[in-house]
Amino acid sequence: MRRIRHILGIVSIFALLSGCAYQAAVNRLSPDEQVEFRAHSKVMSAHQARTYLAKDTPAERSAYLQEIGIAQRFEALNAEDQASVLAGYIRKGMSAEAVRFLWGEPDYTAGYTGHYERWIYAGSALDLTESGNQYGNVSTQVEVHLTDGLVDWWFESVPESQDDPGNEPSRERP
Repeated sequence: MRRIRHILGIVSIFALLSGCAYQAAVNRLSPDEQVEFRAHSKVMSAHQARTYLAKDTPAERSAYLQEIGIAQRFEALNAEDQASVLAGYIRKGMSAEAVRFLWGEPDYTAGYTGHYERWIYAGSALDLTESGNQYGNVSTQVEVHLTDGLVDWWFESVPESQDDPGNEPSRERP
C-alpha cells in the first residue's frame, strides 16, 4: 500500500510539472501568438501542440502550422468565422469547422451529418473557449444545433445525472 501511494505521488508530481511546463511555454508566446495558439490548439493533437510550443521563433511556429495544414484550414474559414474564433465566441451562422476551431471536437453528435446535427460539448461556453471540450464529468454542457453545416442555435445547461431521480416523488422505505 505504501509503495502504491509513493508511485501515485510521483505520477501526480510529474503531471503537475508537465502542466506547469506547458503553461509556461504558452505564457512565453506574445499576446497575439497566445490568441492564435488558443484558436488553433483545439484542432491540434497533444503532440502537435507540444511541437508548436517547442519552436523558438514566431516564424518557426507559423511554418509548423503550414506544415501540418492547420493554417490552411483556418485561412479557409470566412472572415466572420475567423474573427469569431479569434475573439472566442460562437455565433449564429458560424460554420461547423469554425466551431471545431473554437471548442474542439464535440463529446457527442446526433442527427444527419451535414444537414441537421446536434453537437454536445462537456463544459461551459467560457471553459470550452479557454480549454476546449472537457470530455469528462462536468456540471455544465453546451448543445449546438447545426443546419446544413451552420450554427442555428445553442444553449448551455446542467445535464441530469444518471443517479439523480429528478422530480420523482420521494419514496419511503418500508
